[in-house]
Amino acid sequence: MKHRQVRSPLQLLIHELGKFGLVGGVCYAIDFLVSNLCHTLLGMGPLSAKTISTVVAATFSYIGNRQWSFNHRARTGLRREYALFFVLNVVGLLIALGCLGFARYVLDLRGVLAFNLFGNVLGTGLGTVFRFWAYKKWVFLHPDDPKAAARPTPPADLPARVPEHAGRI
Repeated sequence: MKHRQVRSPLQLLIHELGKFGLVGGVCYAIDFLVSNLCHTLLGMGPLSAKTISTVVAATFSYIGNRQWSFNHRARTGLRREYALFFVLNVVGLLIALGCLGFARYVLDLRGVLAFNLFGNVLGTGLGTVFRFWAYKKWVFLHPDDPKAAARPTPPADLPARVPEHAGRI
C-alpha cells in the first residue's frame, strides 16, 4: 500500500503553484510563438494575433492543469469546468488585450518590443495571476466544496432510466 504524505495548506499551495507555473511556462511559449507568428509573419493586427494565440494556449492550459496541476482536486464535470475555464480565460485575455491596447492606442507604441512587452509580459503576467486565483476558486474545486459533492444516485428500488432510443429499431 502506498503511503501519501499529508501536506499543509502552504505546501499544497507551493505544489500547485509549481505545477501551474510549469504548465503556464509551456503555454506561455505557445502563446508567444503563435502571437508573433500571426502578427509578424502573417500580418495580423496585434489584437487578432493575441486572441488567436490565447485560444490555442488556453486549450493546452486546460488539459495540462486538469490532468496535472490540479488533478488532486474534485472533478465536477467537463462541461462545467471547461465552460468556466473558457469564461475565465476570456477575462484573462481581456486583461492582456487591455494592456496591449493601452500601449498601442493610448501610448502609440507600435514596435515588436512594445507588442511583446505589453501583450506577452505585462498582459499575460497580470492575466496569469488572475487565472491561478480564479481556477482554484471556481474551476478546479477543493473536494470539500459543496459544488464538488458527488451527484446523488437514485434509490435502489427505482428502475434504472433507459435511454429513449434504446430498443427501437
